[in-house]
Amino acid sequence: MANAVEETEAEAAFRTRVREWLAANAAEYAAPPAKPWSEDELVERSHAWQRRKAATGFGAVSAPTAIGGAGLGGEMANILFQEERRYHTPTFIGQSIGLNMSMAVILKHGSPEQIRRFLTPTVTGEVSWCQLFSEPAAGSDLAGLRTRAVRDGDRWIVNGQKVWSSWAHRAAYGILLARSDPSKPKHEGLSFFVLDMKTPGVEVRPIRQITGKSDFNEVFFTDVVIPDQARIGAVGEGWACAMTVLSAERHLAGGRDEKVAQVRELIELARQTRRGDGSALDSSEVRAKVAQWYVEEQGVRHFGARVQEMTAAGQPPPPTMPLMKLVSANKLQQTTAFRMDLREFTGLFDEPAEMERDDIFYQYMWAAARRIAGGADEVLRNQLAERALGMPQDPRMDKGVPFDKLPG
Repeated sequence: MANAVEETEAEAAFRTRVREWLAANAAEYAAPPAKPWSEDELVERSHAWQRRKAATGFGAVSAPTAIGGAGLGGEMANILFQEERRYHTPTFIGQSIGLNMSMAVILKHGSPEQIRRFLTPTVTGEVSWCQLFSEPAAGSDLAGLRTRAVRDGDRWIVNGQKVWSSWAHRAAYGILLARSDPSKPKHEGLSFFVLDMKTPGVEVRPIRQITGKSDFNEVFFTDVVIPDQARIGAVGEGWACAMTVLSAERHLAGGRDEKVAQVRELIELARQTRRGDGSALDSSEVRAKVAQWYVEEQGVRHFGARVQEMTAAGQPPPPTMPLMKLVSANKLQQTTAFRMDLREFTGLFDEPAEMERDDIFYQYMWAAARRIAGGADEVLRNQLAERALGMPQDPRMDKGVPFDKLPG
């Protein structure tokens, strides 16, 4: 499906080039696999596919050429994404974190040496990443984190715990937010690091999820040594770095829904689903639902295009940015439930597994997590109310108080 926004001649030519390249290089992924890939196979295929893309300049279209990117704009990157989503190419979350969130923060806050050192192997598919932000007592209130980074000359000693770290068990690097100065208010005393996940003292414990998989992890740090050269941004600049990461995460989550969420596919599925003498699409209730989701999908797509134009012009993301993730995450949960209803799947099965059924059920269960990851609905609505609508902020008893003076 072509972009809904009218394309320039250069964009149309790039789309043609991408289509031709995918036809020649992604033929094996034209259809879904006959059976789900194991985790090992998914990771192996994902790295191999990224290397194949990088060899042609498609590894990170909007990234600088110095690190293996194509140096093109965000709209070209979006064209590649639109065309690639026609295929069932393998990309696991660890690579998405590196190519989107890690790249965003290091390009903006990192040094030229850090950009070269960490991002070149990311673009070329050699490494994957994880995000080390949330803690047991610092989820929605991320600035309340307690993992400590204590400076010791030209290195930092880190102790603490992170949780809900997606694919940390497969990551080469992690982007870590830690408290470097507890004498300052909680948003000010934070610093940002790149952590080599093989560093002694790092322990990763997988968490068993309702899906039956263990994508999430707990990560423990015991006297972990991080060289100061791996600090991103200035000491105390951690919160600004974290906001860069979260903005990229919400843009990604809002603008690039899983293939299962595409409304055109839902319409076709409803058309093929028999109900009485006709199809499910004959129902006015079904048509109203898919029409609403189509409006939301197009709204997010066009809003994302405007955000790309703003960022390409050097402007900061708008305060309405959380809308992308808020709308898309809720739509994903609604549409996966809709697919379950259409196929009359209850989620409890005795017969042998079927690829389509298991995939739909997995997406249905995972969709609930998407409303929490990267900012829960309530947090995003608060941000929209305060920053976009200018409504009064919630009372904060900890504002301006040094972190080490806070109770608990």
